[in-house]
Amino acid sequence: MLVNKRSIVSGKWHVMELPITNDQIERWQNGEFIQNAMPDLNDEQREFLMTGITPDEWNANFGETEKNV
Repeated sequence: MLVNKRSIVSGKWHVMELPITNDQIERWQNGEFIQNAMPDLNDEQREFLMTGITPDEWNANFGETEKNV
């Protein structure tokens, strides 16, 4: 699904293709934890869905984070 979100950091609109369904979005909006409603999303995809912040925007504003290996 193509998702359009406005970044809470820059106010810019971004688009990201996410492997989610309308049912998963509804479950999340109804209070289910995002990681439970959408277990196939990685950290960056969940962040984008919640805040509109892309990985590049995150790195530019907050620096790169360490990834679990």
